[in-house]
Amino acid sequence: MKKLLLYVLFLGSLSSCVSTKQMTYFQGEPIEKSDIYKLNNEPYRLQVNDILYIDIKAENAEIVSLFKTQAGNQTGNANQAGGLYFSGYAVDRHGNIRIPYIGEINVLGYTENEVRKKIEFELGTFLKNPELVFVTVKLAGIRFVVTGEVGSPGTVNLTQNEVSIIDAIANAGEITQLGNRENVLLIRKTLDGVKKYSMDLTKIDIFESENFYVQPNDIIYVAPLKQKSWGTGTTGLQSFSTVVTVLSFLVSSVLLVKNL
Repeated sequence: MKKLLLYVLFLGSLSSCVSTKQMTYFQGEPIEKSDIYKLNNEPYRLQVNDILYIDIKAENAEIVSLFKTQAGNQTGNANQAGGLYFSGYAVDRHGNIRIPYIGEINVLGYTENEVRKKIEFELGTFLKNPELVFVTVKLAGIRFVVTGEVGSPGTVNLTQNEVSIIDAIANAGEITQLGNRENVLLIRKTLDGVKKYSMDLTKIDIFESENFYVQPNDIIYVAPLKQKSWGTGTTGLQSFSTVVTVLSFLVSSVLLVKNL
């Protein structure tokens, strides 16, 4: 009977602890160099409530200054997404931005490069030498939400051209021991509606995923492992201690009832 009890305790502790395999990223054979360049990183298409940083430069500084707002003048602070919230160009609910002297330009569904070309075209009607105009259009940061089993859940805004799913997780305090690295959910709002993708960060082929790069307004959810609901601990020792405690309580209860 004692041997059977010890055997049950041993199996229980093994089944309830978190294995190294569950916590290890990028398992599998290394990716060939040629395959890495196959990453599907399509240019982001602007949506409502996005904020743009727009800077205009040309030979005639006086004329260019007419088109500049505070956002265009704070080149040195272009990385400060918080400041651009007030002084950048926000995409309104109709998909338009408003530029001084040009008026409204529809940017909904356009890429940064396509918006740049539209602005350069409009400026051509004001400037004698439009070919000398240099326009920069960038998103005022890539804003996304990371929630679930991570160290610091919340909203993150990174002023980078690209943010991978690995960058996103790292900036949210990493996945906890009880986070399921095999089931990371990405929820993305697109022009065609809301889409949901499941990613396995324990596999090396995550680098080949079409969703490897985060887009603005993405929501990343890290699901918990089943061990969290059991409450038995993350290591074999913790799990064994929990099982022993529970069984000791049950045995004590049975003996107490028998002695009544």
